[in-house]
Amino acid sequence: MTATQAIRERRSIRSYKVGAKVTDEQVRLLLEAAMLAPSACNTRPWEFIVIRSREKLDEIRKIHQYTGMLETADLAIVVAALPRTQFKAIDSGYFPQDCAAATQNILIEAVAQGLGACWCGVYPKEALIGPVTHLLDLEAGVVPFCIIAVGVPDETGGSRGFYEEGKVRFI
Repeated sequence: MTATQAIRERRSIRSYKVGAKVTDEQVRLLLEAAMLAPSACNTRPWEFIVIRSREKLDEIRKIHQYTGMLETADLAIVVAALPRTQFKAIDSGYFPQDCAAATQNILIEAVAQGLGACWCGVYPKEALIGPVTHLLDLEAGVVPFCIIAVGVPDETGGSRGFYEEGKVRFI
């Protein structure tokens, strides 16, 4: 599968086959894809928390109203931002773009592996940042950016995205 095919097939999957496992090797490849994302001045302002604990997945569902798909997902990956790594004037403040690029790479790699994934934002919502930080016992200065549900899909359907020529300008 080419990258373009994976991008075209990517969609938010909210239903997963119960009991179907995502292997450690699949998780490693998802995280490798994330870490291959570009970042401002190569600061790589992220870390990743893989949650397989059913108890923790259920607790996240209680905190974040849009994470219902974690009920059937095999795991979640939390992309956590490290803003402190970007302290120079040239790279300061770009962690949201950098973490978004890492997140998108996970989503595309999931498709390439035949997995399903769904991106659930946390940052910049203070009402979510605090409780997720507490639940995951994150150290000061680490910001939960998003939660990605991952599993073997139990639904199908094509991408909702499409090319819109009217949104392009050539100068």
